[in-house]
Amino acid sequence: MILTGIILGTLVFTIFSCSSPDASYSDPADLWPEPAVTMKPWTRWWWHGSAVDKQNITNRLEEFAETGIGGVEITPIFGVKGYEDRFIRYLSPGWMAMLIHTLDEAERLGLGVDMVQGTGWPFGGPQVDKEYAAGRIFIQTYRVKAGNTFHRNITIDDPDQKNLACLQFVFAFDEQGNKTDLTSELEDGSLYWTPESDQLIFAIFKGNTNQQVKRAAPGGEGFVMDHFSEEALADYLEPYEQALGPVKNRLRALFNDSYEVYDADYTTHFFKEFQARRGYDFTDHFPLLVSGSVSEDALRILADYRETLSDLVLEAMSENWVSWANDHSFLTKYQAHGCPGNLLDIYATADIPECETFYATAFDIPGLRREESDARQAYTDLIMLKFASSAAHISGKDLTSSETLTWLREHFKTALSQCKPEVEQILLSGVNHVFFHGSTYYPDEAEWPGWKFYASVNFVPTYTIWKDAHYMFDYITRCQSLLQSGKSDNEILVYWPFHDVIGEDLKGQLLLQLGIDNKDEWLVTQPFYNLTMTLIEQGYSVDFVSDRFLEKTVVDEGLIKTPGMSYKALVIPDCRHMPLSTMETLLRLAGSGGIVVFGGLPETVPGYHRHEERSHRLLEMISKAGDDLVLSENIPVTLRQMGIRGESLKEMGLDFIRREMMDGKVYYIVNHSSGGIDGFVAVGTRAKSVVIMDPLTGKAGQARIKRSKDGTEVYLRIKPGEAFILRTFNMNITLHDWEYFEDSGAPVALKGTWQIEFLDGGPAIPEGAAMTELKSWTGLGDEAEAFSGTARYTIKFGNPDTGVTNWQLDLGDVRESARIWVNGEDKGCLWSVPFKAEIGALKNGENTLEMEVTNLSANRLRDLEMRGIEWKIFYEINMVNRHYEEFDATAWDPMPSGIMGPVSLTPLRRKSF
Repeated sequence: MILTGIILGTLVFTIFSCSSPDASYSDPADLWPEPAVTMKPWTRWWWHGSAVDKQNITNRLEEFAETGIGGVEITPIFGVKGYEDRFIRYLSPGWMAMLIHTLDEAERLGLGVDMVQGTGWPFGGPQVDKEYAAGRIFIQTYRVKAGNTFHRNITIDDPDQKNLACLQFVFAFDEQGNKTDLTSELEDGSLYWTPESDQLIFAIFKGNTNQQVKRAAPGGEGFVMDHFSEEALADYLEPYEQALGPVKNRLRALFNDSYEVYDADYTTHFFKEFQARRGYDFTDHFPLLVSGSVSEDALRILADYRETLSDLVLEAMSENWVSWANDHSFLTKYQAHGCPGNLLDIYATADIPECETFYATAFDIPGLRREESDARQAYTDLIMLKFASSAAHISGKDLTSSETLTWLREHFKTALSQCKPEVEQILLSGVNHVFFHGSTYYPDEAEWPGWKFYASVNFVPTYTIWKDAHYMFDYITRCQSLLQSGKSDNEILVYWPFHDVIGEDLKGQLLLQLGIDNKDEWLVTQPFYNLTMTLIEQGYSVDFVSDRFLEKTVVDEGLIKTPGMSYKALVIPDCRHMPLSTMETLLRLAGSGGIVVFGGLPETVPGYHRHEERSHRLLEMISKAGDDLVLSENIPVTLRQMGIRGESLKEMGLDFIRREMMDGKVYYIVNHSSGGIDGFVAVGTRAKSVVIMDPLTGKAGQARIKRSKDGTEVYLRIKPGEAFILRTFNMNITLHDWEYFEDSGAPVALKGTWQIEFLDGGPAIPEGAAMTELKSWTGLGDEAEAFSGTARYTIKFGNPDTGVTNWQLDLGDVRESARIWVNGEDKGCLWSVPFKAEIGALKNGENTLEMEVTNLSANRLRDLEMRGIEWKIFYEINMVNRHYEEFDATAWDPMPSGIMGPVSLTPLRRKSF
């Protein structure tokens, strides 16, 4: 079952290829791939204290399956107070019994199961002793005059390291920089030495970061492991050899969460590894490094230190972990961001690279409610996200996943309408396997609001958004069904100058972690970032490539071919440092007929060892190449001159991602702008037929098109906040036409008396009410102010114009989702911007509009806290708001709830061409 989900993209590729020159579709549903388990959204499943039982595992999994979740990723974390007697120690026989029951039930329900390989994050636990714990280098210096005797027991000064650090080396340097290795002179940590000249003594300790696993579950507490050591990894994995035996070929994937390993910059054999990789002895240069120098030599040596850390994370940790998992039948999911290494290479080791979003994006979509701090906390950077999908594409991986909606907005205050554009941003980056962050396990008897994880939206039935969440899940499934089909169709490969990144001064720090929260430090200021943004804004679809992957790249029929896919051109941003091997590769590719465009030429090689000689060779290679190198001051212009054009969709304010099928292309098009489009839009694909597919509703129809020399023009009506999929075909197809509507008159306000009946929710069901002017139901009394749940709105109205056969219903301001019936006929659910629906014809005479409107859980939570009822019963980080301050809902104002309006009907007519 698991393998079917993974290779389904390839299967769909075959399904969509037609042996005949023409194809006929009688049912639009035939155009949507049959949803496999990977095409549905998955969720991280938080097991508080692993206080789980079989019946409640079954209950929760059935709820997930019924609502459209495709799978779970089990992450055990800290426990809940009052449930200590139910805590199950991680990997114990009892814990494994719960995991096996989960797999049994998941298989029965058609769900997939992954698990984090540990508890909390990052990798660590009770099996990690101080020898294999995350390490830090500590350097202590002592001065001794010529002829004086240095006699002391050398111990570390840092009191926190007294029982953790070990002395590894002692070196002395005279004023000319000559080094004496005194390590062999040590006796039980004491040194007795009389130098003949003034000396500066360096004592090198391998210390410990003392970091414990974050948010660990019972049985998972302990040191974070050393991520630079193959021996430490083997020691960490040893308990899993036996424990995971019963779940081989059943558990789909093991997960390595975000690299939140703090201050780790050293491992036991670091200097030996450094010398083998960099060609010189790092310890020869201690005086220069501790002097605070920012000289060229000092920066080169620092960069070499950082590159060695990068190599070790990749080779000692990442590659070996993936190999171990695959040998034991498991796939791997890996969040590489935060690593002190080359993100592209490290992401690419995983079977499923995974990126992460954090906080909210400040969209400019009319009708989308924004929070005051959205812009300040916008961490969802398209270029940052594309490191994961680029790694998947260049290495030939079918799936890219994302930890999605982490800390999107404040607890209990996130609407489905606010989730949708965030998910769309992720899909536009190349992600095609969404994981929510997440859903908590809870027992049926848990008091409302149930168990809560501090950094998630929390998709569970106890929250009001769950009622209509399946509409969003269906939307994501339809999108991912096509974004997992065929293959990526990005045409431009952009070189990432990693050596420019690690060559920055950064105040002499040995450690540079490439994370989300510090991307302004290492990413945004680089020419690479500016060039990539420019290319994207001018309609080009891009992936990134590293030095290592360039070495595996060839030219095939004029295309730049990586191990995973091919590109029309390779562009090199302006960069200072470039390895000789990379320049040799670029010249080889250009000489083989590939298009390689330079935004600037490198000035030097990275690293310290023989850098002058190597830089001379680099510049000599560039000089010999001469005019054969394509150097451009404006790369998009140069690409267009070479016949490589970006899509004009971006010029119209539309975002897109494109995939290639055997019979055409797939365009996923999103309007996150403030303006709508009603007219022809051009796509850079020559098509005989185009189908418009609506992932919100599942509708599809043949588009009105005009063929052009460079592509195809497709008539598209897309409002702000909407998204469509265009399927282009290189053959003629038969399908009913897409229904194009246009306004045929002014909106008509829907006036009258609204009857409001509260249906389900809590803490109590308020009395019904009537309104002639729509406003928040929180103004209907104390019970309504505290109420979170669903209310039915009903209004009777006459037909404004019996000659109109199609009407558009506009609900105005909706808090937060509304299921609609017109004259008893289900018209779907409005849960996202724009809150509008085409409802067809009205009856002559009286008509009835009914809406079941669901608000957020915030007002009920506010009421709970104002009544002094304690729900924050968790053992760790209990409970913070999204600014990591103490959570306090008593200071909230009631959240507006219900239909705020204005509600109107707009007459429509079919557009004639």
